[in-house]
Amino acid sequence: MEEIYNELIKYIDKKRVFQDELMSNHTTFKIGGPADIFVKINTVEELKYIIEKCKLKNIPITIIGNGSNVLVKDKGIRGVTIKLDFKDIEVIDDVTLKVGAGVLLSKIANIAYDKGLAGLEFLCGIPGTIGGAIRMNAGAHGYEMKDIVYTTTYLDGNCNVNKLNNKKNEFGYRTSVFSRNNDYLLMFAEIKLKEGVKVDIKNKMEEYKAIRRQNQPLDLPSAGSVFKRGENYIAAKLIDECGLKGLSIGDAMVSEKHAGFIVNKGNASAKDVLELVKIIKQEVYKKFNVELELEIEILGE
Repeated sequence: MEEIYNELIKYIDKKRVFQDELMSNHTTFKIGGPADIFVKINTVEELKYIIEKCKLKNIPITIIGNGSNVLVKDKGIRGVTIKLDFKDIEVIDDVTLKVGAGVLLSKIANIAYDKGLAGLEFLCGIPGTIGGAIRMNAGAHGYEMKDIVYTTTYLDGNCNVNKLNNKKNEFGYRTSVFSRNNDYLLMFAEIKLKEGVKVDIKNKMEEYKAIRRQNQPLDLPSAGSVFKRGENYIAAKLIDECGLKGLSIGDAMVSEKHAGFIVNKGNASAKDVLELVKIIKQEVYKKFNVELELEIEILGE
């Protein structure tokens, strides 16, 4: 890996290229072993450069955003891990914004409020980025990213820049064309909002923040909801009815506040979390004959 590291620092600022970087520093779970090489990139040219160099040397690439919906295993991630740090925000017209994939959801929600634009209130308090939210079609309070995404711009496996309209993103429940095709690297999105009344927007934002504070364990590190909601069930409700709140393996615990969350009480390992996931799935299947599906993404080894 020393060879590819030396290649990267020829083109990218050395302050943004790290060796053996602990991924626990880059995930909201505060869990994860070292990435062989960790790079923060903020231009299309840098992204193309890294991909081409890694392809020539058959080095695997892993892409992350804010690390809010992932669990990195304890041995870390081999190859090159890229943090997409595209953070530009551009006003296209009165109701359309072009947003970099690395922009935090909370930031763009606040910018929309400042401009008197409604439609992003549901993102308040969600600790992710635009890129990650689009990839998994994040949603809350009856709204999803598919409701506001106008176009997306991405880099394909051949390093060509492409643009998709809303329907071509193939949005589904917690899924999109980007979650199904890892060769598609989302860089920018145009989001179309609507003019609103600032006081109404602010009130809705505060209401959603209050609901999150009341119902979710925001005081401890987590990766958000661990399991997807099914067509005929709510995962958290089934876990709760199995009496699993408070169940711990090491420092990984089923939240006592919200059964759909696993929290890190201090020094949880990925092994602890995965063992807890296994037990939860077994108990829910035994009691309800339901096979829970993970919403979080597992990375590394």
